[in-house]
Amino acid sequence: MSFSVENARAQKVWFDEHNLWLLLKDGRQLSVPKVYFPLLNDAPPSALEKYSLSGDGAGIHWDMIDEDLFVPNLLLGIYSREKSPASA
Repeated sequence: MSFSVENARAQKVWFDEHNLWLLLKDGRQLSVPKVYFPLLNDAPPSALEKYSLSGDGAGIHWDMIDEDLFVPNLLLGIYSREKSPASA
């Protein structure tokens, strides 16, 4: 199995109080602070649980929040730091 950024695919997504967690198909786990994603950080737990994976796990989408993340970008440290509508 190759452990590269390009083939990083999520199989599970979950949250704790402060972090977004991913379990990747190759066994790696990734944690990113929720504050890096204002829409996710401000969303209620019930909305965070309702995600879908696309591209065999390369993408994560939250329909209720209208947020999309690209898993390889997360491994590269590329994330959104835009202000949420509530904090603008």
